[in-house]
Amino acid sequence: ELRILLMSPQGRRFTQAMAQELADEQRRVIFLCGHYEGIDERVRLGLAPEEVSVGDFVLTGGELPALVILDAAARLIPGVLGDAQSAQADSFAGSLLDYSHYTRPSEFRGLEVPEVLLSGNHRAIEAWRRAEALRNTLMKRPDLLERASLTAEDRQTLNELSGQASPDGRGERREEMQS
Repeated sequence: ELRILLMSPQGRRFTQAMAQELADEQRRVIFLCGHYEGIDERVRLGLAPEEVSVGDFVLTGGELPALVILDAAARLIPGVLGDAQSAQADSFAGSLLDYSHYTRPSEFRGLEVPEVLLSGNHRAIEAWRRAEALRNTLMKRPDLLERASLTAEDRQTLNELSGQASPDGRGERREEMQS
């Protein structure tokens, strides 16, 4: 069966859940991409597509939103990514933002990788990653916490983190990077 998606700022907002749904269905998809003023109303009425929006803004055409949707869904299909677990661990997979990532060197311009990540203690690293995901979500997208599946330990972590927010509500203040 065919699924027809019309890229439109008037449509249902595209979400990670919708990306998962598209990946799971593995149906053929046609993307209708209007340009400037959209598409002819008769086409919309005749094909009865699902209208989908990637956000509350207007672009010159629907091609970029179609690519966003295609990429978000394709990466969830087994075999597309090298590591199948990667798609499930990324932001929004569990209604939380991703934890912060670090690479080498362990110190860069006075900023160091958190010690726990260098410890080799996998249990402690996983706990840090969960707490960091909670912190990132609380500081950057607290609205996501409303639908997140949280454990009692997660709630305790969030309570502790809530007292650490900066006055502007955007999280910790970062020291200026040293030259």
